[in-house]
Amino acid sequence: MHRFATSLLAVFLVFAIVAAAPSGAVAQSKEIVIGVLYPMTGPTAQAGVDNKPVIEIGTDIANGVTDLPFPFYQKLKGMPGLKGAKIRLVFADHQGKPELGQAEAERLITQEKVHAIVGCWHSGVTATASQVAERHGIPFLNPESSSPGLHRRGLKWFFRTSPHDEHFTQAMFDFFRDFEKKRGVKIKTAGLTYDGTLFGADSGKIMKELAKKSGVDVTLDLQYKLQSTSLQSEVQRLKAANPDVWMPTSYQTDAILFVRTAKELDYNAKMVMAQDAGHISPDFVQAVGRDAEGTMSRAPFNTDLIDKRPVAKALNALYTKKHGKELYDFPARSFTGYMTLLDAINRAGSTDPEQIRQALVATNIPGDQLIMTWDGIKFDENGQNTHVKAIIIQLQGGKFYTVWPWDSATRDVIYPIPAWKDRK
Repeated sequence: MHRFATSLLAVFLVFAIVAAAPSGAVAQSKEIVIGVLYPMTGPTAQAGVDNKPVIEIGTDIANGVTDLPFPFYQKLKGMPGLKGAKIRLVFADHQGKPELGQAEAERLITQEKVHAIVGCWHSGVTATASQVAERHGIPFLNPESSSPGLHRRGLKWFFRTSPHDEHFTQAMFDFFRDFEKKRGVKIKTAGLTYDGTLFGADSGKIMKELAKKSGVDVTLDLQYKLQSTSLQSEVQRLKAANPDVWMPTSYQTDAILFVRTAKELDYNAKMVMAQDAGHISPDFVQAVGRDAEGTMSRAPFNTDLIDKRPVAKALNALYTKKHGKELYDFPARSFTGYMTLLDAINRAGSTDPEQIRQALVATNIPGDQLIMTWDGIKFDENGQNTHVKAIIIQLQGGKFYTVWPWDSATRDVIYPIPAWKDRK
């Protein structure tokens, strides 16, 4: 009887200790499992292929394997908030398909038991996958999808570090205004082409709204089918409209086909201002080379700014050694978002989803600790980073260079783009 009472008392003591312990202590884990959801195969696989190495570098920094000798990253070394818990990555491939992204997010949460998800590049995939995370109460960190509506769905678990299309498109029209003042070139008309994805549709809508506010006449408003086998009709209509600026929104395969068709049909755009994505991807540059000379795009980061940011220069050395190419827009955004998530987990001191979410809400990272040229990272009530900045870049001699804002520019703007017959 005495032994039974003693045993019963021990059980009560265990329960009392667990009940009195803070929730973070209960959720404490020796392993932090993070799901990484990107296109690893398919027509836009370049994004996933180039982002994977930088996510692995970020993991090595947090796991104490790799050193990035700057205060913010040193603070994360060994994840001291979780007493040295190691990060384990689980990569998933959504192939650019929203329904697959939804299914993979479900698998990552229910089967892989991830504590958070990072992804998904495509706005359409981010939309479906983040809804799954919301339903399960799992933090979802989006480093790059640009559809503005993503952070306006009333979600509690969604956070985006990058600018969205309203930020980016505003930068385009600010550039047009500044270019007129500097070079006396008035942009009076615009031709818009965009695919039927969420990214394309939102981009088209925002460009039309800002064109109207800026007094720019949209002479061509053309939505086309994603991954079209022919774009001859679209380019013929562009040629007939002959706008002062062509503003395309495309993923890689369509961007490449547009350039090749423009050359074939002798469409000579005086100015091209793209919505990033396919037009700045390395496989686009490799495929069309000098045929895309003069193409401009909005961006949050560019390789030629690396030397202006010591931390970006140090990361670029790690990335180049690991992946054989220099840091650019896609991996730069992915790394920034991922490290923001790791910082929140470290500050939470727990793998408990709610504590991670609260740490994300409280995020306030100064701009001088980032590889980006942003003012910092601080989320509003909808999970959108409010300290973002956008730049304008231009393809010159097979590489993109920053051309705006003027105080950040490393090259002058090529204008007008030379006609096909005048190119060497």
